[in-house]
Amino acid sequence: MIKSIDIKTLATLTSGKIIVQGEAMAIQHVITDSRNIIFESQAVFIALTGPNYDGAHYIHEAYHRQVRVYIIQSIPTDIHEFQNATFILVEDTLKALQALAIYQRNHFMGQVIGITGSNGKTIIKEWLGLILATKYPIAKSPKSYNSQVGVPLSIFGIAPYHKIAILEAGISKPGEMTVLNKMISPNLVIYSNLGTAHQEGFETLLDKAFEKSQLGNGAHYIIYRKDHLPVSKALEERFDGAILISWSQKPGSDYTFSVKKGPEYTKIMLIKPDFSLFTFSCSFSDEASLENICHVITACLTLGFSEKEIQSGLQLLKPLEMRLTLKQGIHNSLIIDDTYNNDLEGLKVALDFMQVQRPKKRKILVLSDFLQVGAGAELYNEVSKLLTQYKIDHLYGIGDNITLVGKCENFTSEFYPTTDDFITSNLNNTFDHDLILVTGARTFKFEKIVNYLQQRVHGTTLEINLNALTHNYNFYRHKIDASTKIMVMVKAFAYGGGPAEIANHLQQLKADYLAVAYTDEGVYLREQGITLPIMVMNPSEESFFQLSKHHLEPVVYSLNHFKLLGNFCIQENKTISIHLDLDTGMHRLGISLEEIPDLNKLIHHYKLPIVSLYTHLAGADEQIHETYSIHQLNKFIEMTELISAHLTYKPLRHALNSAGIISYPQYQLDMVRLGIGLYGIEITGKEKSPLKSISTLKTTISQIKTLQKGQTIGYSRKGIMLKDGKIATISIGYADGYDRRFSNGVGFVLIAGQKAPVIGNVCMDMTMVDITDIQANEGDEVMVYGEGISLQDLASSIGTIPYELLTNISSRVKRIYYVD
Repeated sequence: MIKSIDIKTLATLTSGKIIVQGEAMAIQHVITDSRNIIFESQAVFIALTGPNYDGAHYIHEAYHRQVRVYIIQSIPTDIHEFQNATFILVEDTLKALQALAIYQRNHFMGQVIGITGSNGKTIIKEWLGLILATKYPIAKSPKSYNSQVGVPLSIFGIAPYHKIAILEAGISKPGEMTVLNKMISPNLVIYSNLGTAHQEGFETLLDKAFEKSQLGNGAHYIIYRKDHLPVSKALEERFDGAILISWSQKPGSDYTFSVKKGPEYTKIMLIKPDFSLFTFSCSFSDEASLENICHVITACLTLGFSEKEIQSGLQLLKPLEMRLTLKQGIHNSLIIDDTYNNDLEGLKVALDFMQVQRPKKRKILVLSDFLQVGAGAELYNEVSKLLTQYKIDHLYGIGDNITLVGKCENFTSEFYPTTDDFITSNLNNTFDHDLILVTGARTFKFEKIVNYLQQRVHGTTLEINLNALTHNYNFYRHKIDASTKIMVMVKAFAYGGGPAEIANHLQQLKADYLAVAYTDEGVYLREQGITLPIMVMNPSEESFFQLSKHHLEPVVYSLNHFKLLGNFCIQENKTISIHLDLDTGMHRLGISLEEIPDLNKLIHHYKLPIVSLYTHLAGADEQIHETYSIHQLNKFIEMTELISAHLTYKPLRHALNSAGIISYPQYQLDMVRLGIGLYGIEITGKEKSPLKSISTLKTTISQIKTLQKGQTIGYSRKGIMLKDGKIATISIGYADGYDRRFSNGVGFVLIAGQKAPVIGNVCMDMTMVDITDIQANEGDEVMVYGEGISLQDLASSIGTIPYELLTNISSRVKRIYYVD
């Protein structure tokens, strides 16, 4: 929310020109994403652009959702179709967004803390915010909103009643920090540390240190760790020593810390500039957390907090699960777990995530008190407005102050004093196919509510990182022309990831097409609210009616298949759009070159609309087959020309799969088909590093046994202890998709970050691993694959491909979807 401005002022602030004037209105909200529109009658939509993105494409969607003011940098050809809308033309929409952020910042009279560095920014922000909120109402960047777009969106979340705002600043190339500094205009800066992230944009680490240091321009104080030499050098050369506040675990800095780790608590001794001493304690012992805490302590002291107030705040700190997770709940409900969050901007992010899901019935919010000082009627009134805008059906409020939300005609509400009171009220039978967002302060222990509402399944889980999926999608999007469409393969349970959730996320990413193997997969997606066009690759004759009923587009792969579908359409008076599979050398399914004359006769006779022509490449993933792949692609073009010559329109053409996009981008044609690459596996080996694995398969230790040398383990006594030691039985077997070929030392898992080889045969529901040299306990987490265990390496070890391992994961394995 921004300070209210009229249209004329809006144009002046953004250096724009009003080219179409609609109804006069006051603007209080800025929107850059047409999927997340609230308070539309008071909003301006800014059509940001990028290398493969143009926000102007979503003006129609925003207009349909009642937005009437737009900032654009190119004039739409159909601009006069938008009745009563206002269009402001600017040179650069990103600069316009940032100009509004500067306007908002200049009207905030409180203190602003800017945090930069390579690592720890978000943790420092969250922990510092938790302590500061014990005395002041604060605003802070949602999650990791620290970019050229993220910072303005964070600033728009600062309200007049806030006393302190904490904003992150992240950069990837020279020149960016100057822009962020103008928007943030910090009173206090914390420079966390410096690492190699985004180093590709800078010649040296010192260059990056100097660029980041520009956040301190105009600040009253800058906090940094003196041990980080590039940081120290950049700051001490650029700024007057009077504004620099350094700390270290060595002598020679303003604040000197000494750390002593104990079995339960870590003591942090502090020597202040006046040589007074104070000892803090915390529950953390890892170096990264302790460095972050030292930054937080120094910042709190600089802001006038007493040592005792800081120590009380340190007791509130816990490891942060910086992500939203989507979990299967009881009675076919879905749970969004956001139990770490307790501020208004974070609530908006969670509600945005909720907005793009597919509730079959009610949208329910479980919300705690806001614990920051000053969280009074004004804040809870904002909460009530948010719940109305996001069309929440029912609120369960927990705490003493949440009742200030009050009764509202737009949603129903119930209130409970404590989390235990909510749980013991036996509400679980009232939930049925609902979408439930659980979000609140850590002190309310809402994880108990999530556990209470969660569907009971065994301890093996497949975690799907939707941010990583977005990253991979955009990686391939940037590899092709802006005009080239993307069809995404979600067959085989979306490569094991879960088709509905993956498809819904792709729908939000504006994918052009989805593809499934069988008709029932497409029907399921339609039933789950997926509206994207869906191609069905192997439809049976028995499924033709379902194809028509659910607006699915079948692949026709033979002349006989064409006749069967054509006759069905004539008999049932239906029109079904089709995709033609052309066999250029795969020799699996498809119509051959020799059959094209007969195909053209069928096309003329049945007049089925042809959406696309496509082929499969047999060896795009291997360089050795390059000549054959090029032959296939040229043959495909020849075949499409022979077909198109008999049509009055041009069907889409597509041949490239994930590997083909990397190896043969010159043949991208009208559309590409993205499959295994979306899931983080670059099968050609040419560009591994840019992709992110989206899946992590985890299980738990059921039991630990101590065995003697020579004792045997498992069926057929295949496992033999070569020395005295320990084994762990873990809760995953071949019925879960853990391949039996991993038996007898071929496979391994990670426990406490160490390799534990499989010992004996993999069983149906469990597996034994050797943990002789690993400290572990029953119930501990076990990494089957994910960070530290490459799926491609695992597949190679048993002579298969990643596709097989992904698609074999059983449906009984719980899928958890999250954004971080």
